[in-house]
Amino acid sequence: MKFREVLNRRMITCAFTGFASGLPLFVLLQLVQAWLRGAGVGLTEIGLFALAQIPYTWKFIWSPLAERYPLPFLGRRRGWMLLTQLVLVCGFAAFGYFDPVLDIQWVFGIALMVAFFSASQDIVIDAYRRELLPTEEELAMGNTIHVQVYRIAGFIPGSLGFILADYLPWSVVYWIMAAFMMVGVVTTLIIREAVLTPIIPPTLKAAVIEPFREYFSRRGWRYAVLVLVFLFAYKFGDSMATTLSTSFYLDLGFTKTQIGLVAKNAGFWPALIGGLLGGLLIVKIGINRGLWLFGVVQLVTILGFAYLAQIGNDLVVLAAVIAAEYLGVGLGTAAFVAFIARETSPVLAATQFALFSAITALPRTFTAAATGWLVEMVGWEEFFYLCALLAVPGMFLLIWVAPFNKPSEKGIR
Repeated sequence: MKFREVLNRRMITCAFTGFASGLPLFVLLQLVQAWLRGAGVGLTEIGLFALAQIPYTWKFIWSPLAERYPLPFLGRRRGWMLLTQLVLVCGFAAFGYFDPVLDIQWVFGIALMVAFFSASQDIVIDAYRRELLPTEEELAMGNTIHVQVYRIAGFIPGSLGFILADYLPWSVVYWIMAAFMMVGVVTTLIIREAVLTPIIPPTLKAAVIEPFREYFSRRGWRYAVLVLVFLFAYKFGDSMATTLSTSFYLDLGFTKTQIGLVAKNAGFWPALIGGLLGGLLIVKIGINRGLWLFGVVQLVTILGFAYLAQIGNDLVVLAAVIAAEYLGVGLGTAAFVAFIARETSPVLAATQFALFSAITALPRTFTAAATGWLVEMVGWEEFFYLCALLAVPGMFLLIWVAPFNKPSEKGIR
């Protein structure tokens, strides 16, 4: 397939839905974390805040509801998209009305609500994207664009938000984040359903059971179990390494403005250019080889954090680490999400995609709760070496789930 055949209108849709999907997660991971740390909340408590992200892990439990019960407006996927996005707008704004120290229970509750509706939005956006992209080549490119814009969305809270927080009240900053979430609302209203006459499960029981039965019968039990373990392990080390990155930068003595400006300049262009080139490379070499090559880069970037911990407050090294992280890890995620999409059935995409992506969120959710304690025990540098070591098992599993020389699968729709 020629590149110009892959770069079509469907890719633009993947970009805007990727922005809407990524913004809530990075508000939780970066902006809320900086807010709490700046108010004097301890690393252990901030680490425990990762438990608010539990909905990302368990979203497959309620994903059959989105599969079985479309809302009475905008269609099967877009109706749920709009509802979740409007709640997220309100959730962002709500943060600004509470004190992170005096009202930490309320802040945790809002974070949990944002995570729930963000995970619910991901369910329908992932299913919509799987229905939208018909071939492995488009899956590779579309998911690469989705992932890169997903990560670029992190510059809104992680760069612009940090800079604004040095000059404006946090309540205003959160209202600005809510305004950016309106991009998702507008996108949902403009796009059309990918499947105009969807096959809706006849009962809720069928919506729950059929996705699991179909996948295990199609792939076989042995391979299916290996895939599930791989989904957990592939980004295990990366997830741990980046969970407390904001606190790491602040502990090294960087100001919020420095972090925001460096993240914008050192991360944006590597993410944008590298993401596009990486997507084209995946189209050329296939998803399997992309997992191998970008997985190695992903592992090496973790060691960059260890080097920064050793060097200390150095803006040049910070810029290099952020650039490598956005370029390398972003590429690894692009191939990873394309692999997940390839494993799902487009007819049963909501529940299968939710299950697979929920497994990938397990390390970020549960290990993150202990990372603050772990850092305080061993220090930042040793912590990052441990994260790099934990990235190795996922690479090893590629031998079985994505052999390097296995040919691409054609006609996957």
